[in-house]
Amino acid sequence: MFRKKSAFIILASLLLFSLALAGCGGTRGSSDPNQLTFMFRGGPDEQKAYTAVVEQFKKDNPGVSVKVIQTNPDQYAAKLQAAITGNSIPDVFFYNPADLKAYVNNNILLDITQYIENKDNVDLANMWPDGVNMYRYDGTEVGKGAIYGLPKDLGPFALGYNKTMFEAAGIPIPDKDKPYTWDQFIKVNQQLTKDTDGDGKLDQFGTGLNAQWTLQPFVWSNGADWLDNTHTKVTIDDPKFVEALQFFADMQNKYKITPAIEQAQTLDTYQRWMRGELAFFPVAPWDLSTFKRELKFDYDIIPFPAGSTGKTASWVGSLGIGVSNKTTKPELAAKLVTYLSASPEGQKSLVDSGVQIPNLQDMAKEWASNTSEPPANKEEYLQIVNEYGRPLPGQYTYNAEWYDLFFTDLQPVLDGKVTAADYVKQEQPKMQALLDQAVAAETKAKEAKAKASK
Repeated sequence: MFRKKSAFIILASLLLFSLALAGCGGTRGSSDPNQLTFMFRGGPDEQKAYTAVVEQFKKDNPGVSVKVIQTNPDQYAAKLQAAITGNSIPDVFFYNPADLKAYVNNNILLDITQYIENKDNVDLANMWPDGVNMYRYDGTEVGKGAIYGLPKDLGPFALGYNKTMFEAAGIPIPDKDKPYTWDQFIKVNQQLTKDTDGDGKLDQFGTGLNAQWTLQPFVWSNGADWLDNTHTKVTIDDPKFVEALQFFADMQNKYKITPAIEQAQTLDTYQRWMRGELAFFPVAPWDLSTFKRELKFDYDIIPFPAGSTGKTASWVGSLGIGVSNKTTKPELAAKLVTYLSASPEGQKSLVDSGVQIPNLQDMAKEWASNTSEPPANKEEYLQIVNEYGRPLPGQYTYNAEWYDLFFTDLQPVLDGKVTAADYVKQEQPKMQALLDQAVAAETKAKEAKAKASK
């Protein structure tokens, strides 16, 4: 969701289109009762893995055909939007859990509870509870009520480190159970930022973190957040938030442990990690197949460094697999959803492909116990999912425009041209105005849905 994936950002206008579509009908595909359309997204390895599982589903269900519509992550939002506005929603499709409320209120998603609960082919108790609950909605609160999809996966974000680089430098391997403090993290990064070829230019760096996907652990571990507990107030002007944001920017501008602006234009930090030029870089489950095939160094994963709370933090992304509210084959469509998300056969195939951790808890524990191939500390992923991982802030609200704005305007802070304190002072009111609009849109959609159901 992120470099290549997973918890993709749906275009802001999508919800406006969705509101206009309340009550509209239509679905893409054939009138054949045994044919489904399935729209999904992913990088090359994910596309290959999911296509293979769909083929297995067809073999296990003779007579059923599935028309696959696949796309790259950066194109998916626009294509899904076009399908919704064009009244041609596929029977089954990936969607962002941040859009759950809007999709339910505007009759885009089908309630599939009856096809999942108390069924022999679906063991909900063996699935990660937070994964299933991301797709429950009772009309008021996410996490309760009817099921409007199942998780394609849960994507815990961990911090990776280049084990080979540590060993070559004679620096102790990070403790997998005790996160660095911020000061310790800086010191280790400084030790590993160096000119290795003697040409007077730095060519090895401690780290290079993308703010949109790695600022959250620093903010949360410092006791701050983007929202208050009511999810109606933007709290980025909290001094603890300011401290975390300034620390994040200082990694480049003060401590010089990341590639400078001009160096990042030559090679981005993902490319530098792949070449063995970074000591630390985030590693998500969907990276594992690529890293297994392409990395020339040994690596492992650890918790993100801890701020003033003394506790690490991270986030868990997800994509949902939902069924169109207008499908003419609801039971068959739900069967494909459960095969992809909840069946041992489907999960084993996807996990063996190296594109996700298992949705099934017993399978996940067995998977994590395999320390023979990197990352050896796969248990960290399970701890993020089961113990301390959080959803991204935009998932708590009716849309994520307010949250996206924060990162849209952030670059001057990262470049050292604006302080964190000045930035949050100017940005908080703008973000709050967008959040207020989201709250109002949710209220209006609920009222419209209630009126339409009378």
